[in-house]
Amino acid sequence: MAFRVRLQRDLPVPMPDGVVLLADRYIPVGAERPPTILIRSPYGRRGAFGWAFGRGFARQGFQVVMQSCRGGYGSGGLLDPLGDEHDDGLATVAWLRRQSWYGGTFGMFGPSYLGYTQWAIAPYAGPDLKAMAVQISASQFRDAAYVGGAFALESTLSWTTLTHAMTGRFGATAILRAPRNARRAVLSKRAVDELDLVSAGQPLAFYRDLLGHHADPAVPYWSKRDFSAAVGEVEAPVTLVGGWYDVFLPWQLRDYLTLRAAGRRPQLTVGPWYHVDPRQGRYSTADALAWFRAHLMSDPSGLRADPVRLHITGAGEWRDYPDWPVPGMRAEPWHLQPGFGLSPDNPRPSEPDRYRYHPEHPTPVIGGPVLLSNSLPRDQRRLEARRDVLVYSGEPLREDLEAIGPVSARLWVRSSTPHVDIVVRLCDVHPDGRSMNVCEGVRRLRPSGGALDDQGSSPAPSTLAPPPSSSLSSAEPDADGWRRVEVELWPIGHRFKAGHRVRVHIASGAYPTIARNFGTGSLASASDEMVPADIEVSHSPEHPSALLLPRVK
Repeated sequence: MAFRVRLQRDLPVPMPDGVVLLADRYIPVGAERPPTILIRSPYGRRGAFGWAFGRGFARQGFQVVMQSCRGGYGSGGLLDPLGDEHDDGLATVAWLRRQSWYGGTFGMFGPSYLGYTQWAIAPYAGPDLKAMAVQISASQFRDAAYVGGAFALESTLSWTTLTHAMTGRFGATAILRAPRNARRAVLSKRAVDELDLVSAGQPLAFYRDLLGHHADPAVPYWSKRDFSAAVGEVEAPVTLVGGWYDVFLPWQLRDYLTLRAAGRRPQLTVGPWYHVDPRQGRYSTADALAWFRAHLMSDPSGLRADPVRLHITGAGEWRDYPDWPVPGMRAEPWHLQPGFGLSPDNPRPSEPDRYRYHPEHPTPVIGGPVLLSNSLPRDQRRLEARRDVLVYSGEPLREDLEAIGPVSARLWVRSSTPHVDIVVRLCDVHPDGRSMNVCEGVRRLRPSGGALDDQGSSPAPSTLAPPPSSSLSSAEPDADGWRRVEVELWPIGHRFKAGHRVRVHIASGAYPTIARNFGTGSLASASDEMVPADIEVSHSPEHPSALLLPRVK
């Protein structure tokens, strides 16, 4: 039965500091005190959002409260991204409970920033929170802003440009203009701390905050914006939808693992999607509707038997599993070999391979996860022709090879400068020669052994008990200057077909996805000295370098 929907606009929701936020309420006409779905958004509460989420869920018998976050679309105050969602969210829940039409239970819904607003209050929202549906999001965005310790330049600049432009004269087109303006800025050769002047025409406070607050989780700026430590306290059932090519996937999986370690049974779906992929949006709405019916209306008929559903890329198949990582997974090392080979065989004695990275001409990137652009796999052959990229290829596969789970690399590296990035990329080489990226990761190294103790963290390895963000470290250089470097790549669920080849890239840049490494430890200034890095990668038995593939048999 589809309900007729009535809309109440601009309901005032007072905050403790006197600021008033505005919300719209979508009412299923004829439903008696229906459960509520709360959606808090910085992107407005009408237009496509209101139609798809407000009217969409209300037609199914839920009343929906869509609220504009502080500082936008009629809500008072100033937008401090990530900073006010805990207090404002809890004040909104308290307001909900005072309304005569509130039925006593609610759920929360939303992708990306809308998912973050859920995590900001979920552990503290009370027992009437009965369900959460979180898509392409995570309980903290710090590690995505400084992935592997390297500043995620393009995604950060495009998002801050977007949020600035959305409330302007042509706000409806901001989603189209912001990525183009950000790309124009990063190609302008301006200093990192001036790129907002190119993309937005003025300084952007949040962009400069992110530049000024490196990814140290201990600093107050991040401690009030990071809700990952309390994820295990969330008792409401959670369904998570992510994409293999989404910028937040590693940390979304960390949230899943935290819930599992706390004894919860969340539902997880990972599809062949990127962050702004419209296919993900259609799936997520249907997934959330089934979840809300089960946990807010006691109708579990739409739930599946196994909680984990993965799309296996390369095979084009959906599969259901009881958990993540999937049962039977083991990490299989594929060693770098002399002559730029790659295989599960033990390495043979050989001289290291070498390349030079120069920050004045940073190694570019082709594809890979970014926030506001198409991140589907792309042919890497143009990149592989560069002298600052090492390329290691396996022999054509005799049979299909499936890899489902976390991917990492353990490399032995020697560099002329202690400040250097190590970028690792996994590719699937087709018989016609196309080399399509599957996943990648980066590790920013610094002196004192290379651990990122105060400059960020890599994606968490996907084990049942999620480690702290500083658990991945790089060893002190040995007597010959070799450092053991661990790089966590994006997780995968992929089939390398018979006749295809497994390929690995090693480089020291992925510009403009990550900011260039000047070789000095500095990030932002145009006047910085640029120090090129001469880098060696070992594949000898004494210093074996390998990619760890998550094999499932």
